[in-house]
Amino acid sequence: MPPECQLFGTLGCHLCEVAEAMLTEFVEHGLLVELVDIAEDESWFEAYSLRIPVLRRRDNGAELAWPFDSEQVVAFLR
Repeated sequence: MPPECQLFGTLGCHLCEVAEAMLTEFVEHGLLVELVDIAEDESWFEAYSLRIPVLRRRDNGAELAWPFDSEQVVAFLR
């Protein structure tokens, strides 16, 4: 079973929309991805504002920053 993840981004971020669309295939196969808007928390904004979108594993805190592709996501989830 794949780990639960968070996708840090914000509304109006084109790259975030691209990343979310790419992750749809993984979600259809059981990956749980929580969309996290960095504008909702100052600490998230400070940590991620220059790096979004960022995919973060909830189990170990590992992060995969943009740009990433499907193959990199597969490797990241292993």
